[in-house]
Amino acid sequence: MARDLAPEVERLLQTRDPNTKKKAALCSIRIVRKVPDLAENFMGSAASLLKEKHHGVLLSAVQLCTELCKASIEALEYLRKHCVEGLVRILRDVSNSSYAPEYDIAGITDPFLHIQVLRLMRTLGQGDADCSEYVNDILAQVATKTESNKNAGNAILYECVETIMGIEATSGLRVLAINILGRFLSNRDNNIRYVALNMLMKAMSVDTQAVQRHRSTILECVKDADVSIRKRALELVYLLVNDTNVKPLTKELVDYLEVSDEDFKEDLTAKICSIVEKFSQDKLWYLDQMFKVLSLSGNFVKDDVWHALIVLISNASELQGYSVRSLYKALQACGAQESLVRVAVWCIGEYGEMLVNNISMLDVEEPITVTESDAVDAVELALKRYSVDVTTRAMCLVALLKLSSRFPPTSERIQEIVVQNKGSTVLELQQRSIEFNSIIQRHQSIKSSLLERMPVLDEASYLVKRATSSQATVSLNKSAPAATPGGSLKLPNGVAKPPPAPLADLLDLSSDDTLATTSAPTAAPNNFLHDLLGIDLTDSSSTGGAPSASTDILMDLLSIGSPPVQNGPPTTSTVISPGQVTKHASATPQVFDLLDGLAPSTPLPDEQTAYPPITAFQSATLKITFNFKKQPGKPQETTMHASFTNLTSATLTDFMFQAAVPKFIQLRLDPASSSTLPASGKGSVTQSLSVTNNQHGQKPIAMRIRISYKVNGEDKLEQGQISNFPAGL
Repeated sequence: MARDLAPEVERLLQTRDPNTKKKAALCSIRIVRKVPDLAENFMGSAASLLKEKHHGVLLSAVQLCTELCKASIEALEYLRKHCVEGLVRILRDVSNSSYAPEYDIAGITDPFLHIQVLRLMRTLGQGDADCSEYVNDILAQVATKTESNKNAGNAILYECVETIMGIEATSGLRVLAINILGRFLSNRDNNIRYVALNMLMKAMSVDTQAVQRHRSTILECVKDADVSIRKRALELVYLLVNDTNVKPLTKELVDYLEVSDEDFKEDLTAKICSIVEKFSQDKLWYLDQMFKVLSLSGNFVKDDVWHALIVLISNASELQGYSVRSLYKALQACGAQESLVRVAVWCIGEYGEMLVNNISMLDVEEPITVTESDAVDAVELALKRYSVDVTTRAMCLVALLKLSSRFPPTSERIQEIVVQNKGSTVLELQQRSIEFNSIIQRHQSIKSSLLERMPVLDEASYLVKRATSSQATVSLNKSAPAATPGGSLKLPNGVAKPPPAPLADLLDLSSDDTLATTSAPTAAPNNFLHDLLGIDLTDSSSTGGAPSASTDILMDLLSIGSPPVQNGPPTTSTVISPGQVTKHASATPQVFDLLDGLAPSTPLPDEQTAYPPITAFQSATLKITFNFKKQPGKPQETTMHASFTNLTSATLTDFMFQAAVPKFIQLRLDPASSSTLPASGKGSVTQSLSVTNNQHGQKPIAMRIRISYKVNGEDKLEQGQISNFPAGL
C-alpha cells in the first residue's frame, strides 16, 4: 500500500496549502520507514520544502530529511549537497527573528525547530569535513547568543553541544561547547547537571584538556545530594585522573570518603582503590592511601585489593616496619573495618618484632611504644570481635601461632587463647586450634623453623592471576557494549560489573556438559593468598599416596588446609589462566585383552590418521575453516588451526574469537594473528587451538563459538555450534 500511495503523497508535497504540505511530509516519513527503498522518490521534494517560511512545514521537512538520511546512503549524500545551505539559513533566521507570539516559548523563538535543525546538521556533518566547516559559524552563533536562564534555551544549547561534538568541528568550537557544559554543572536543576556530566564523558575522547579545566566543578558534583549525579561525576573523575593530577584528586576523594553516605561508599572505595593501583609510582604513597581507605571503608574493600596490598608489603622489605606500625595504629582507632583487621593481623603475625622494636623506622615516623603483650592483645581482640567471620578468625589464629615463636614469653597466654577454639562448631577453626596447640605444647624443636617469616610472594604471578580473573568481564563488555542513544561514542559505565552468568550460560549450553571457557577464567575467592596462609574453607579432594619422609611429620602434625574425610566421591573445580590448561581426571577406560592377545573388536583410531579440513562456521559475513594435526602417541591431543575469512566488502575491525568446550575437554586459545579482517577475502586471520579430549574414544569433541567485530564502527556479534568435527578426534 505504501508503494501505491507514494506517488500521490509526493504530488501533495508540491501543493500550495501549508497544512497539506505538512501532512504530506509527515505521511512521507512513515512511508520511508515502512519501505526504505522509496527514499529516493522524496529526496528532491524534501530539499525544496526547506525553502518554505511556514514553521510547521519546515519542522516536518527537517524530520523527513533526517529520516531519509537514516534510510539511504544516497539520500544522505544528496542532502549534504543540497540542504546544508538551507539549514544554515533556517537556523540563522529563527535565531535572529523578532518576537513572534505563535512560535514563542519562554522568550525563545520555536525551540523545537532549533533542535530538529541542529540534529539534522549533526547527521549531515558527521564524518564530512566540508559540511562541518560550513556549519561551524552558525553553531558558534547559536552557542553564544542563546540564553541559558530558560529551560528552552538550555535544551537548544545542549543540542548545539551534541552537534558540535558529533561533527568535525574546530578545536575552538569544541572548547566553547565544553565550557557550556561547565556552566550546566553550576545549574541548580539536577537533570541539566546530569546530562552535562554525560556529555563531558563523551567529550573526554575528543578534548581531554578542555574537560580538565572544569575538574573542580566536577569534584563538587561527586558530593552532590543526588545519587545519580554522584555516581556519574565519580565515573568522570576517574576518567580525568592522570599522572600529573592523581595525588590531589585522590586526596579530595579520600577526604570525601570520610563523610560520604554508606550507600555511596562502595562505589567510591572501588574507584579510589583502582586509581591508587593504576597510577601509583611511589610505594610509600600507595601504602598511605590504601591504609586510609582501609581505615575509612575497609568493609567495602574487595578481597583482591587487600590481597594485592599484602603482596606489595611482602615485596617492599624497607617498608614492612612502617606498614606494621601504621596498621597497628589504624587497628587501634578503626577496629570495626574487616579488611583492615585482616591486613593488620597478617602483618602483626609476620613482622611483630618490627612493631615491638621499632625496626626500619622512616624519617616521617615517630617512635611508638608497643609491648609484646600489646601485639597479642590486638590479635586477641580481633579474634573475639569477628566471631562470625571464619576467614578473619583463621588468620588471627595463624598470627597468634607465629607470635608464639616471635615472642616466647607470651607462648603460654597464646596457648590459652588458641585452646578456646577447640570446641568451635566450625571444623576448620577446631582443627587449627588443636594442631596449633600441639605445636606450641609438644613440638618446640621444629616450631621456630616451621613458623619462619613467609617467603616473598611473587608479585608478578599474582598480578597475572588477578588480571586474568577479570578477563571474562572485559571480554564480554567489549563484545557487547551498550550503545548510547543519539551519539556514536560509548559511555564507560564505572566499575566493570561481573557478568550475570558465565560464558557457557550466555552461549545457551546444556547443563549436562557444562563448558569451561578459555577467555573467561575466574579465580576462587581464596585461591592465592589463602593458599599461602593455609586458609581453605572449601571442600576439596585430596590425592592418595604416602608423603615423602622429609615432610611426613609436618603433614601429620599440621594438615593445614586439609579437608575432613568424606564418604562420597571427591569433587573437582577448575580455574583456567592464559598459558595454562585445565587438568581433569582422565576418564579413558583400561583395555583388557580378554582373548589373550587378540585385537579388540573395535580398534581405536590411528594417531597418524589424516583428518580432512572442515568448514566450521559460515554466515553472510564470515567463513571459518579448521585444519587438524595430531602428535604421534597422543591420540587425545589435537592441534586445530582456524582460518577466518571476511566475505563482505567492508573491513572488519576489533575481531575477537571465543570458544567454549565441555568439562572433559581442555582448551587453550593462542592469540590471533590480527584483529583486523581484510575485505572481500583478501587475506585471512589465523588462530591456533590446542584441544585435549580426556574421554577420547568415548565422547566426541563439542564446541560453541562466539565472534565479535566492528563494521564501520558498529558492533556485531555472531555465535554458533560446531558439530561436524571428524570422527576420532
